[in-house]
Amino acid sequence: MRVAMLAPIAWRTPPRHYGPWEFVTSLLTEALVARGVDVTLFATLDSVTAAKLDGVVPAPYNDNPSIDAKVWEFRHLAHLFEQADRFDIIHNQADFPAHAFVRLVDTPIVTTIHGFSSERILPMYAPYQDRVHYVAISAADRHPDLRYAATIHHGIPFEDFPFDPSGSDDLLFFGRIHPDKGAAEAIRAAQDSGRRLNMYGIVQDEDYFLREVAHISDGLAVVYHGSVGGTERLKALGHARALLHLVNFDEPFGLSVIEAMACGTPVIATRRGSMPELIEHGVTGFLVDSHEEAVGAISRIDEIDRAAVRRVAARRFTVDAMADAYLRLYEWILVQRDDYALRGSLRAKV
Repeated sequence: MRVAMLAPIAWRTPPRHYGPWEFVTSLLTEALVARGVDVTLFATLDSVTAAKLDGVVPAPYNDNPSIDAKVWEFRHLAHLFEQADRFDIIHNQADFPAHAFVRLVDTPIVTTIHGFSSERILPMYAPYQDRVHYVAISAADRHPDLRYAATIHHGIPFEDFPFDPSGSDDLLFFGRIHPDKGAAEAIRAAQDSGRRLNMYGIVQDEDYFLREVAHISDGLAVVYHGSVGGTERLKALGHARALLHLVNFDEPFGLSVIEAMACGTPVIATRRGSMPELIEHGVTGFLVDSHEEAVGAISRIDEIDRAAVRRVAARRFTVDAMADAYLRLYEWILVQRDDYALRGSLRAKV
């Protein structure tokens, strides 16, 4: 099986720090290669992979201001689709712009929808569902107007996330500094619980950061550390009493949630979007509906067995499970295509 894996170009694949779509794309690519699948990764030229790397974009547009995102995104897409006939499957991880090309080629297309962000993107999804096999990353993120080939949760390499059996007394916020992600809510919950809060993540809304985070981060009770990667990131995820994920939107998945659980850190999350799919209430964390419930959950966090948190997460969110699910989908698509071609050939002979 020859698979073309289309990565976004906002960040390198895998990302150096932030870049959840690129992170998942990399994990799946490497897992497929390990299973003997012939994968070509179309990504920025500084990407790192065991697959064949192909591309024309010299660097991620978020790292290099000389890269015009729109210009190079379509150059990136054209480069792949001009050679679409080389592949059995094209797996699009780069959102809806790729759909502009799908009726120009015969190769089956899979699009992983990394969060259905707005009704405004529907015109680039609904008209193409006769040609594209859509994958939702959670049941909560399925749009009622679309047909889906599968729902496949993200997986992570648990061996890369060291288990911390005790954590610390501090709470953790880990995500984009943006109103959606609930940074201000995490600060207020931590303050009212009397616990220190460590905050990590890129600033996506500068005004919100200055208004809600910067003047409160005092280096004592609330500490903003910026964006981190590598061992510092793993230490942050594991060395916490709990992750506060008090989001203000219907979170389509939440990689930081399962990464924290992989380290044994329980999660206190707003009962929205995919959170009830990811968190087993009272086992891997708590689901809450208000500020008061969040503060109450913090006071109960020692009821959670950190070993059980990791054990449950490892049963549900592995890279192997994700890769196996995608392989089954690819194989099903190719069988359907071959059956359709065979039926057409038989009809032509009658």
